[in-house]
Amino acid sequence: MNLFDVYPVNPINIVRGQGSLVYDNHDTEYLDMYGGHAVISIGHTHPHYVKRLEDQLHQLGFYSNSIEIPIQKELAQKLGKVSGKDDYQLFMCNSGAEANENALKLASFYNGKKKVIAFTKAFHGRTSLAVAVTDNPKIVAPINETDNVIFLPWADEAALAQTFVNQGHEISSVIIEGIQGVGGIQVAPQSFLQKIRSLCDEHNAVFIADSVQCGYGRTGKFFSQDFAAVNADIYSMAKGMGNGFPVGGIIIAPKIQPAYGMLGTTFGGNHLACAAGLAVLEVMEQDNLMQNAAAIGEYLIKELKKLEQVKEVRGRGLMIGIELPEELSNVRKELLFKHHIFTGEAKPNVVRLLPALNLTKAHADRFLEAFVNVLNQ
Repeated sequence: MNLFDVYPVNPINIVRGQGSLVYDNHDTEYLDMYGGHAVISIGHTHPHYVKRLEDQLHQLGFYSNSIEIPIQKELAQKLGKVSGKDDYQLFMCNSGAEANENALKLASFYNGKKKVIAFTKAFHGRTSLAVAVTDNPKIVAPINETDNVIFLPWADEAALAQTFVNQGHEISSVIIEGIQGVGGIQVAPQSFLQKIRSLCDEHNAVFIADSVQCGYGRTGKFFSQDFAAVNADIYSMAKGMGNGFPVGGIIIAPKIQPAYGMLGTTFGGNHLACAAGLAVLEVMEQDNLMQNAAAIGEYLIKELKKLEQVKEVRGRGLMIGIELPEELSNVRKELLFKHHIFTGEAKPNVVRLLPALNLTKAHADRFLEAFVNVLNQ
């Protein structure tokens, strides 16, 4: 049997990692400035993370949600403390797409409405509802198409307000990334997030903050929407939540009440997933990783903005987009194969940086030196 060939793959076999460094099967060292799509939040094979998982595996790896699972409650309490959302409720699942799927479904249960507002260049996942609110026709199968999604221009307050005037009685939710990832590291203006909050309040719609990539401390605050000083009704999470172990979840405002059978999952919230999630939060708290992400991110952005060849630098903390002119479209390949540095991309011609939140200044300087070298060659 062959693999189903849907990924363009670089001819590199990474076999081990430590912190922000990974090594291939020839023992070549690479600097990881991408964290496998923002998944590696506390560094590869962090000792506390490894021990947490090992200890849990020796006790119990899995049992279903038909029994009490105290470690779920422990994770919820820690998440409430670190995120500052103590009064919210946690539902666990396995991925970001599943988190957004549950968020959209829960919003519709809550208010009995069907329409969803999403935005241009949005990416929310590849499952049925999640891909329907994703602005990329190439990955939306005919069966995923629905008239219930309204796509509006990014950060257009007038269009948003007018849509609520026209269809507010039908709008179940508004889903937005605080910083668009696949869309090119576009930061949602604070006034726009505040406008979403006020319109959702006025029309009994649910504000869904997709925090799968831009959450979990990456920006220097726990959720990137926190910069706007508003609370969403539902936050979706995954990626950095488990530092590589498949973990996802939504946290839900107290006004939305649960009922048996409303949501469900087989694997979500299993013992190993919760151990991984707790390890991440414990390291984030103990090592002040949100503060580190803010400081190192500010340093990188400041230095990158000095470079004449760069068109624009966008982002917050360690979620950074570097927009380059078309003639520099080879930069990522040069960084990877000549300087052994992993980065990401977004169109048009944006280099994405999503490293671990404990990235050091020395590693940031190593990236900057290589980046300047590639730009000037």
